[in-house]
Amino acid sequence: MISVKKIAFCVLFLSIANSGFAQHSALRQKAEELIKSKPAAIGFSVINLKTGDTLSVNGAAHLPMQSVYKFHLALAVLKQVDQNKLKLDQQILISKKDLLPDTWSPLRDKYPQGNIKIPLSEILFYTVSQSDNNGCDILFRLLGGPEKVNNYMQSLGITDVAIRSTEEQMHADDQLQFKNWTTANAATQLLKSFYTGQLLKQSSNAFLMKIMAGTTTGTGKLKGKLPTGTEVAHKTGYSGQNKAGIIAATNDIGIVTLPDGSQFAIAVFVSMTALDEKASDLIIAELARLGWDEFAS
Repeated sequence: MISVKKIAFCVLFLSIANSGFAQHSALRQKAEELIKSKPAAIGFSVINLKTGDTLSVNGAAHLPMQSVYKFHLALAVLKQVDQNKLKLDQQILISKKDLLPDTWSPLRDKYPQGNIKIPLSEILFYTVSQSDNNGCDILFRLLGGPEKVNNYMQSLGITDVAIRSTEEQMHADDQLQFKNWTTANAATQLLKSFYTGQLLKQSSNAFLMKIMAGTTTGTGKLKGKLPTGTEVAHKTGYSGQNKAGIIAATNDIGIVTLPDGSQFAIAVFVSMTALDEKASDLIIAELARLGWDEFAS
């Protein structure tokens, strides 16, 4: 288990990764200063998907993902679709017991009685676009559990990631969220592989991009300080505050489209902070804006 002390210590150590980013010294300096000023463990990574330039601050820190891992899950499900083991129009039975009451679930709100068959595509939509916890665990069961998704990530060479617990398990024991971790660097590398079409067939790629672009959660995160109408295909995560008022995780990873049509991948993980949700999300928004200002100019 990752200790609170170990995570909190990460904020004191800034690991800077550069590749072709010498011309972006201002971005690097601003990101360092912003992160140093915040009472949180923060992992930040950005990749210019047009040039391939990369930059990170605390990019190798192991931080809890929360619902960000629903992106990883969706990739694993869609890989099964590409291999003809599943189909997007396949009807999946949702039983009453699948729809747990004390968790975030717009899917349950739509089908409160359960005992209905809906297409796999709809479950993916709720799981990614609306971060549905019941939908997430239904998909985990469909694949055979979190370990299947973890193994798929490892097979892709994304080794700085661990996917061990379901939403139901984390809800029962909030310490389990620390077993579902990744790094900002690993997140942007996965986004880059996804964006460049290395992971899925074109149709599956387009489907996932569409539902990520339709994300309704975390409006104050990556999109919080970007120009109105900016397209951001992203997946958020949030732990809530514990009894001590600590937020273990508020995160966002995604692909941002610039005015010229080019994109950059970005991952921001904010962990172990006493800041409230709005202030924590503002950290993500400010880092995304730094990237936007740099690349849009």
